[in-house]
Amino acid sequence: MTKVLIADQLSPAAAEVFRDNGISADVAVGLSADELIARIDGYQGLAVRSATKVTADLLDAAKGLKVVGRAGIGVDNIDVAAATARGVAVMNSPFGNAITTAEHAIAMMLSLARRIPGADRSTRSGKWEKSRFLGVELAGKVLGIIGCGNIGSIVANRAQGLKMRVIAFDPFLSSEKAAEISVEKVSLDDLLARADIVSLHTPLTDTTRGIIDAAALAKMKQGARIVNCARGGLVMEDALKAAIESCHIAGAALDVFAEEPATGNPLLALDEVIVTPHLGASTSEAQENVALQIAQQMSDFLNLGAVTNALNMPSVTAEEAPLLKPYMKLAEQLGGFAGQLTEAGLIGATVEYEGHVAELNTRALTAIVLEGLLSPLMASVNMVNAPLVAKQRNIDVSEIKHDRAGDYQTLIRLTVTSERRRRSVAGTLMHDKKPRIVEITGINIEAEIGPFMLYVNNQDKPGIIGGLGVTLAKAGVNIATFHLGRAKAGGNAIALIQVDGPISGEVLEEVRAIDGVVQAKALTF
Repeated sequence: MTKVLIADQLSPAAAEVFRDNGISADVAVGLSADELIARIDGYQGLAVRSATKVTADLLDAAKGLKVVGRAGIGVDNIDVAAATARGVAVMNSPFGNAITTAEHAIAMMLSLARRIPGADRSTRSGKWEKSRFLGVELAGKVLGIIGCGNIGSIVANRAQGLKMRVIAFDPFLSSEKAAEISVEKVSLDDLLARADIVSLHTPLTDTTRGIIDAAALAKMKQGARIVNCARGGLVMEDALKAAIESCHIAGAALDVFAEEPATGNPLLALDEVIVTPHLGASTSEAQENVALQIAQQMSDFLNLGAVTNALNMPSVTAEEAPLLKPYMKLAEQLGGFAGQLTEAGLIGATVEYEGHVAELNTRALTAIVLEGLLSPLMASVNMVNAPLVAKQRNIDVSEIKHDRAGDYQTLIRLTVTSERRRRSVAGTLMHDKKPRIVEITGINIEAEIGPFMLYVNNQDKPGIIGGLGVTLAKAGVNIATFHLGRAKAGGNAIALIQVDGPISGEVLEEVRAIDGVVQAKALTF
């Protein structure tokens, strides 16, 4: 039975989701790094929140691991690069806590504008300092959102309800989407210059790390405020402290920090800064939602091959998976066929899609083609890490979709360029949804692929077929199917023969010795 380990505190409903999907779920919360490494082998899935560190060492110990699921958005605790290199899918659940996180940002914004935490402390101490805690209205103020994705869009909507004017910086925000959610798309410098409050809702990447640094703070309006409920590291904390102490920035509301727990952070000493201990996703509704979401995503991946919210591989929805399944088999066979025939260094691979398949999620299919292509040449390659492996080896990969109608209603063609030659192989799905090879390097052929195949490239001359039959018969190799094709009479020809068992090296040498045989290769699928 497929097994998943839940290593962090998730809603008990998550384990029930796994079990309802026929997956065994073990809960082991609070394990040390060494304890987790000792236990992880034998599990196909690992579900975590932010406490468990999914390191390269842990991934090395997880021999059968296929997927790591993060109940929540941030994956700072997961070595995504190491997971990708080892062929492990990494998923998060970005939507289950979106409303909760957005509401927390609005709450922090209101608290910052009305100075509520300081007023609360003062009043509890027996004081009544109305004049000391003079606040500002949010109505009519300009809110600058950095990162206007799912959460940022919800913040924009809530802020508009408070009668704020919203501007946004997000390189991935289209003009159409900006108009749809009624925000003004601006440059980062324009946002910094105009915003009364800057709220961050972007992931932490090499591009966004330190996006609010000393230079950015200097561009902001005198008396502006900052809210960060996204990721620690987006704001340079030393620069923010200096900007507040110089009275250039009026204050900040922070839920996240570069280092957490942030108990010794110098910003905590400033009255102008209000803080919470990474509570953005901490509501009972959000905890339930992200747990249910990640459990279902992981179940769909392990049972159906569906890929949702993956950070290191193309997505395949649960609805797409059944449609793609027969094409996945075809893609794997095409890649495996070309990979086993390639005897020199790979330079490039082009995958063409024609007809019905061109309308489907071809990114996932291309990853599977690459898996099949590279697997005969190296170990531990799958659809997760195949694109990375190709990139690391400077193999130029391209994908082409054709609108044209060809000889088949649906067709995938793989063209592989090596240091020695160029070879193409094409396949289709027949009415029975079974894959067929229909063309090899321009020669038409129709062959169903079996577990053991013999590929022969030969001159078109009498005696070849008889010679192959006699040679295999003498070796006790039974022929299941025999498919032929040729470019022209007397020209280049091919034979693709399905046999009942593996072909030995000795038999292969006898086949190669037949007069007119140019190449013979035993293939396994």
